[in-house]
Amino acid sequence: MSGEPFDKRDGWIWYDGALVPWQDAKLHVLSHGLHYASCVFEGERAYGGEIFKSTAHSERLRYSAELLDFTIPYSIQEIDAAKRLTLEKNGLVNAYVRPVAWRGSEMMGVSAQSNQIHLAIGVWEWPSYFDPAQRLKGLRLDLAEFRRPDPATIPCKAKAAGLYMICTISKHKAERRGYADALMLDYRGLVAECTGANIFFVRDGVIHTPTPDCFLDGITRRTVIELARRHGIEVVERQIRPEELSDFSECFISGTAAEVTPVGEIADWRFAPTGITHQLMDAYSQEVQPKKAAA
Repeated sequence: MSGEPFDKRDGWIWYDGALVPWQDAKLHVLSHGLHYASCVFEGERAYGGEIFKSTAHSERLRYSAELLDFTIPYSIQEIDAAKRLTLEKNGLVNAYVRPVAWRGSEMMGVSAQSNQIHLAIGVWEWPSYFDPAQRLKGLRLDLAEFRRPDPATIPCKAKAAGLYMICTISKHKAERRGYADALMLDYRGLVAECTGANIFFVRDGVIHTPTPDCFLDGITRRTVIELARRHGIEVVERQIRPEELSDFSECFISGTAAEVTPVGEIADWRFAPTGITHQLMDAYSQEVQPKKAAA
C-alpha cells in the first residue's frame, strides 16, 4: 500500500451520513478511538461494481462494535447503501472498501460512554495485497514472535483495530527479514493465522485449517470452505500443531485483501502450491464475480 499518501488522495469519503471530499475527512487528535482503540472496521472488495458479501461484512461490523460496547447508529441496510454510494461516487468498479467506526472526542479517558459514534467509508483501487511475483511463486512466511491471545482476555470475535497491533509488529519484522508475512501461533502454541489472513493446509487431498476459537473466523475463510466442499474436497477444522507442518504438501491463505494466495514456505517448512490450491484460486475468482440475473 505504498505510493501516494492516503490523506492526500482525491475522491470522496462517506462520513457520518454525507459524502465529503477525500482530503476533508478528518477527526480530532483526541478521539477516543485513537487513544483507546475503541474502533472497528471491515475490509471488503468490489468486483465488477458489486461488493462481495457486502451484507455479511456490514453485519460483522455492527457485531464487532457491540462487542466493544458501542452501537453504530446506522442499520445494516443503511451501511450497505452507503458503501454502494461511495463506490459509485468515486467511479470505481473494482476496488477495496473500508468501513470504519469509532468513538469520538467528547470524553477523554478509559470511560467514554457519552462519546459520539462515527462511521466512515473509503474506497480505493488495490489490485493485490502481495507482490504479484511473490504470489505466483508462493509466499514466504516467517514465524511471528507474538501469539494470538487467550479469548478470555480479548473480544476475539471482533474485527477490532486494537487486536491488529501485534499483527503490524509481526508483519514489519517479517518484511525486514525478507518474508512477505508471518504465521502466528495462538496462546497454546497451536497454529492460528497470518497477520491479516486465515491459513489452510493440504494433505492427501484433504484440507486442514485451524479452528477459529481465538481469532477471526474470516468471511473469506468461510467462503473458501464452502467452495472446497462444493467441489467435493473434504475440509477438516481442527487444532494444528507446528510440528505437523512437515506433513502437509500445500499451503495457502485467504482473506478479502489476500483473496486465495499460495504459500511456498513457512520458516523451514516447504510447500508446493499446486493442485487444490490452484483449484480454489480459480473457484474463488469465479465466485466473486457479479452474477448475471437469469433471463
